[in-house]
Amino acid sequence: MSSSWQGPTEYLVADLRTVFAERLRSVCVYGPHAEGHGGSAPISCLVLVASIDAVDLDACGRAVHSWHRQGIATPLILPEQEFDRSLDAFPLEYAEMQRAHAHVYGRNPFATIAIAPEDLRRACETQVKSLLLHLREEYIEAAGRPAAVADLVQASAPACAALLRNVARLHGVTSSNRIDATREGAHRAGLPDGIVSDVLALDQPSGVTSTDAARLFPEFLAAVEHMARFVDRWRA
Repeated sequence: MSSSWQGPTEYLVADLRTVFAERLRSVCVYGPHAEGHGGSAPISCLVLVASIDAVDLDACGRAVHSWHRQGIATPLILPEQEFDRSLDAFPLEYAEMQRAHAHVYGRNPFATIAIAPEDLRRACETQVKSLLLHLREEYIEAAGRPAAVADLVQASAPACAALLRNVARLHGVTSSNRIDATREGAHRAGLPDGIVSDVLALDQPSGVTSTDAARLFPEFLAAVEHMARFVDRWRA
């Protein structure tokens, strides 16, 4: 268990056991901390329980400020049956958790779940086409101002990188390494190495200067358009 979140999650589990007792089923860390580079960001946790009601929510509400002081974000708490039956509703979110998570307590829910490829493809289509619409609309709003275009590209890079990881998952790639999964998705989609390196650099703080980010817009837009066509035509 990683020392960066071991203490805080032990604190969380102790509180959750007080609230839910034997109804507490699972606790997992997901997000950057599960990949070893969370830094000072809050620790994201998925909590599965047998049941949850208003009394439980009140009890968690009384504890939430102490969780925040421990560096833990307000956890995502779900009844385990609801989790199992919502895989088709949130395939991208759960697929990303499954790709990179750390098991803390109880059973590991990600060890046995299977997300349907068509559910994942449909969600990828929504994701990429939403990103494409956003890029075009915000570029018009930027009205040619380089700083605004740079901000648009920089802000959109994480969504593009996440999309590439989802494309990799469409092809059965489940690498827990963020960069490897992103590059594999780009390879499967047929994107050139150069734009992938740019996206990865943009996804890092201060990875690309504002001037360079603005100049990347045409290539960045073309890559997202290409992915939209690829996802639209993809079949298992």
